[in-house]
Amino acid sequence: MIPIHDTIRSERWPVVNYALIALCAWVYWLELSAGADVDVFVNEHALVPARFVKSFARGGFELGLFAPFVTSMFLHAGFAHFAGNMLFLWIFGDNVEDRMGHAGYALFYLAGGLAASATHVLANPGSVVPTVGASGAIAAVMGAYMLLYPGSRVATVVFVFFFVRIVEVPAYAWLGLWFLFQVLASGMASGANDQGGVAVFAHIGGFAFGAAVVLLLGLRAPRHVSV
Repeated sequence: MIPIHDTIRSERWPVVNYALIALCAWVYWLELSAGADVDVFVNEHALVPARFVKSFARGGFELGLFAPFVTSMFLHAGFAHFAGNMLFLWIFGDNVEDRMGHAGYALFYLAGGLAASATHVLANPGSVVPTVGASGAIAAVMGAYMLLYPGSRVATVVFVFFFVRIVEVPAYAWLGLWFLFQVLASGMASGANDQGGVAVFAHIGGFAFGAAVVLLLGLRAPRHVSV
């Protein structure tokens, strides 16, 4: 299933969401421009759990040590990775920004990405695989969206053998199933991150963070939205 849009229109122009997409696109262009040195570029700015844990144990709390928690959010491991993440951010981010406001959404997105990365490190402290991608922060956006707009519907392309259909799926069902798949995948992920793959624990941590923020702050959908 591939989501293509939701059914809720935001009142505010989502300037922060568009800026985040543009920033990710710019960083992806930098990766492409690195040419043969792309692996060096990515490894320098990616989050490597084992490297972080070792450096933290040796040097304690140093602000620069946490830089990869931020820089890794804007890197991607190929066009499909980049395009998929940006599609999800474009669909769900504008409505969350509509509710939280521009500054609040920017802080929320950054905090969600940090929470997701921290969860990944805690779950895989010995992994030497560079971790990149905006999906942890976007998972936080999705967790917030599910609680803010449960009655929204997500237009989705569904492939059934040779047939293609577009159906509208309730947001709570679409996002709830997505989260369930991450939880199920986490049961098979032991050691998987040492061979690369999807950082499912980052997805779980980000989604849980986003939902927790909505619950703890008692946020509701904007008045112009009926959910």
